[in-house]
Amino acid sequence: MANKLVKFEACIALLVLIMQIGCVKDRNFDKPEESCALGLEPNSTFAEVKGLYEDGTIKIQDDLIIEGYVVSSDEKGNFFSSLHFQDSPENPSEGFQLDFDIRDSHLFYPIGSKIYLKLKGLYLGKQQGVYKLGGVFTSFGNLSVGRLPANIVPQHLFVSCDEEVSLIPVEAQIDRLDDQMVNTLVQFEDVEFIEEELGLPFADVEEETERTLIDCDDNDIVLLNSGYSDFQSSMLPDGNGSVVGVLLRDNSGFKIVVRDLDDIDFQNERCAEVIDEFTSNSIFISELADPNNNSGARFVELYNAGSTGLSLKGWTLIRYTNDNTEISSTIDLTGYEIGAERTLLISPNASEFEAVYGFAPDLAVGTNSPADSNGDDNLQLVDPFGTVIDSFGVIGEDGSGTDHEFEDGGAFRRPEITLANATFTFSEWVIYNDTGASGTINQPQNAPENFSPGSR
Repeated sequence: MANKLVKFEACIALLVLIMQIGCVKDRNFDKPEESCALGLEPNSTFAEVKGLYEDGTIKIQDDLIIEGYVVSSDEKGNFFSSLHFQDSPENPSEGFQLDFDIRDSHLFYPIGSKIYLKLKGLYLGKQQGVYKLGGVFTSFGNLSVGRLPANIVPQHLFVSCDEEVSLIPVEAQIDRLDDQMVNTLVQFEDVEFIEEELGLPFADVEEETERTLIDCDDNDIVLLNSGYSDFQSSMLPDGNGSVVGVLLRDNSGFKIVVRDLDDIDFQNERCAEVIDEFTSNSIFISELADPNNNSGARFVELYNAGSTGLSLKGWTLIRYTNDNTEISSTIDLTGYEIGAERTLLISPNASEFEAVYGFAPDLAVGTNSPADSNGDDNLQLVDPFGTVIDSFGVIGEDGSGTDHEFEDGGAFRRPEITLANATFTFSEWVIYNDTGASGTINQPQNAPENFSPGSR
């Protein structure tokens, strides 16, 4: 009897094991059985649909159908709950983004498949300058485009029975992108990751991460990566080459997202280093203004006495207030160029400057900046390499009652001076103020008649 009971229990155990094995789900899912749409024809274009948008998110009421070609894929996890498609497999003129609640959408809508989208009942919106289609999301009574529920997607999105096609990415240049290229497949050539990011992974764990691509002319664009992607921990490749991806955009600018690492092909040598920071002793402070009648009309004028223009990338103008030996404020001059025998005018109050002098300054900065001195402060002009090129005043010495006071007046570089001087030299200047101390001229100056901004 005991033996029969043991055998019975063994049989039961074996049966349970067989049932458990049979219930284990295969993690390698097959592509779903193909189901394609017949008889659908587009009756609208991407541009016509975008033209429906006015000032806010709208619900599309007309029986409109558009067709497109899928350019994104969530297979490697770098896209999530969105489908990006363009209006042609090559040379597209428009792209769109559809937000939905579907995982593993690449199994249903593979790259290169033609899709039809029935728009009636969908919402059209514009977020950070980008058109989107999807469901609706309401917050405090405001409508915006949200994800289309998974059970609703089959009522709007259909796959054509046509074979998947090869997509030809648009050859793009980082400095020549436009909004119509958003949500289309683009390709950048001769790009590389910036040197500061080499050795980093594509993304931080579980965080959307921006990495920077740069071309050989120093133009850059963000490569956006998901911290949940399959290649999150892969190291950024060295070298130079091509990147293919979907072009996106937000308020901070254009971005590109790759589908997988096959979209990156770096086999070339990195770009030669571009030298775009220069020094020169032909650039100097030529005029300082603290008008007696209007403190809002203060300014600093820089002058380039050289025969060629010069980029001011990396240059700074520094102020030491009163007798301070620590920097009080700084103006970054990067992004500006000063032409040959030309001036650069810096104002702490651009509207007042223009009202007083009749034209706008080249650079508008804030109050308490180096351009907003009340006449007893000290200034230095510093090149990209940290070298002081020109100075006004003596660091650590309050200008009041000295030969570098220009309170209620102005300081004018003598016209015969054509080179900067890192050490303040009184003989190079004509200085007006309200004291006349130490060889200065006791003659307060009024704006605009006593000043000559932009004229050397």
